[in-house]
Amino acid sequence: MAEVLVYVDHVDGAVRKPTLELLTLARRIGEPVAVHLGAGADTAAPVLAEHGAVKVLTADAPEFAEYLVAPKVDALQAAYDAVSPAAVLLPSSAEGKEIGARLAVRIGSGIITDAVDLEAGDEGPVATQSVFAASFTTKSRVSKGTPVITVKPNSAAPEAAPAAGTVEQLAVTVAESSKGTKIVSRTARESTGRPELTEAAIVVSGGRGVNGAENFPVIEALADSLGAAVGASRAAVDAGWYPHTNQVGQTGKSVSPQLYIAAGISGAIQHRAGMQTSKTIVAINKDAEAPIFDLVDYGVVGDLFDVVPALTEEVKTRKG
Repeated sequence: MAEVLVYVDHVDGAVRKPTLELLTLARRIGEPVAVHLGAGADTAAPVLAEHGAVKVLTADAPEFAEYLVAPKVDALQAAYDAVSPAAVLLPSSAEGKEIGARLAVRIGSGIITDAVDLEAGDEGPVATQSVFAASFTTKSRVSKGTPVITVKPNSAAPEAAPAAGTVEQLAVTVAESSKGTKIVSRTARESTGRPELTEAAIVVSGGRGVNGAENFPVIEALADSLGAAVGASRAAVDAGWYPHTNQVGQTGKSVSPQLYIAAGISGAIQHRAGMQTSKTIVAINKDAEAPIFDLVDYGVVGDLFDVVPALTEEVKTRKG
């Protein structure tokens, strides 16, 4: 059976959920071979093996941390040359898409980004994408070279499928041309204790109807009761009510959680483009004609300052 390279997204060996999803999808089209770059391979390897990695190729070099993505592309290309895979899968993060695009150019292959599903096909893997602000679903395949595919988080439920997970060192030579952009400083992001927005199973977002930064704790309280991430519409972000890193939409982040709750969001196309693939959508808005109600599974016409606190209390009560 053909091997499929899976780029591992991790923090010092703590494997992030999108990688486990990639391993699950990779098993549909071949045998997953994980590529772990940086420190923590010993910690990551058992987790990767538990989710189906037949091999774990590892490499650690100071250049991975000292420079932007190019040294990691060198490493992934080395893995590609060593394995001759049927496909290369990466998470659809900003870094994942850049690494994937650079690799595709180097190996002369086509690339598909932001896939939401993956299946085997007679002529190679077939990827499903949501396009034109999720108004259409398309199925595509790469017609030239080895498919390079980035997959959006929450596109598949991680499934355990224990495999050998044999750890092998990957020989990597970082080219001088990959050292053009050096990282000179880092600032740790302040932790909120909430899930990462693009990976969260539940997202609660607030929009123009929240009517001020001082009112966003209402949204945060509901999110915390559900163990959810907090999102915001472009209007709320542009007004300075919430950080840009939390913006959901065409010019922000795309999310596809199991549950998306939109409070005080009208549903402009800019916002819909970033959340329309959510599995279940709930909207709370006092305007019964708001466009958001056209795509929801459940809609509540009411003042969010009445509905959201009541919902938060009900969640807390049921959780006991």
